[in-house]
Amino acid sequence: MSQHYQSRPSVSSTNNTSNTNAPVQIGLVGYGWWGKIIAKQIATSNRLKLLAIVEVDEGLRQQMASDPFLKDVQVLSSFDAFLKIVDIEAVILCTPHLQHADQIVNAAQAGKHVFCEKPLCLTFSDAQRAIQSCVQHKRVLGIGHERRFEPSVIALRKEIQAGVFGTILQIEANFSQDKFFALPKDNWRLSNKHAPVGPLTATGIHLVDLAIAVLGPAESVWANLATRGSYFENGDTLGIMMAFPGGANALISAMLATPFEGRFAVYGSKGWFEIRDRKHPENPAGWDIKRVMQGQEPLTSFADQSPTVLANLEAFAMAIRGEQAYPVTHKEMLANVAALEAIMKSVISKRIETIASPV
Repeated sequence: MSQHYQSRPSVSSTNNTSNTNAPVQIGLVGYGWWGKIIAKQIATSNRLKLLAIVEVDEGLRQQMASDPFLKDVQVLSSFDAFLKIVDIEAVILCTPHLQHADQIVNAAQAGKHVFCEKPLCLTFSDAQRAIQSCVQHKRVLGIGHERRFEPSVIALRKEIQAGVFGTILQIEANFSQDKFFALPKDNWRLSNKHAPVGPLTATGIHLVDLAIAVLGPAESVWANLATRGSYFENGDTLGIMMAFPGGANALISAMLATPFEGRFAVYGSKGWFEIRDRKHPENPAGWDIKRVMQGQEPLTSFADQSPTVLANLEAFAMAIRGEQAYPVTHKEMLANVAALEAIMKSVISKRIETIASPV
């Protein structure tokens, strides 16, 4: 049965929307590298309050028990028991990708809103199932694509929509890092089963999302993956070319065996715009901006760092409280997973693969 997903999902109602000033009561699933970052972000917000954490690693739970940062947070080992905590309004999933679909469905069925770290799912069918469950149970679904919340990206998208750069011709982008060398060799992020096409699920999916945010759903893709500078079984060097309706392209690089690089550039018939990260988004230090318009001298500027991860989480909280629609639509979420699945197919087939339509 085909499903139609709204281009801008309606805001869900909850039992607590009458008190819009109350922080959303959060349960966090997974307290690894990124889960810790999310917990620290929540602690700085007056829109979110962390009540409980699920962590399956017994050794890590023992460390958490003596952590003063978590003194008022309940720590559990069971996701099922966690979902029975009535006071938890929303869950944040910082778990391996293969677990996302079932966890989203189970959380929505339990009446919880869900914020899922990227990628939403590894297959288009799982993404459809997860989104449909949230729609059916009238729960807000958020996704960890925090790069959309960079002030320069927001401003760029507005200018593109206003036609400032003319017809968009092409996007060129790179998000690379070497942080995974610090992970244990048995970490799931280095597993071909749990994180296939490692550079894509680690960093490249952010750029796929930004390309879709600018150009809409893509039509086809060709991708090449290799392991050239590491021992990672799921690859460390990825090149992607995505084709969009009307002929625009997105050329995306993602590498896991070179020092950090973050770049997003949009080229139009009237000019182009480039955003470069000064540091990894985990510890942002702002962005260098370059703008070149026809008949004008190039302009360079600096945009100060902004808490984009927190901005995304608070947008999720505002959607729960009925203040606004969550800014990443269900259609865009599906378009991202459709592109991801096609990229994974292309890596194996070595051919151009058609991307499923998100409608």
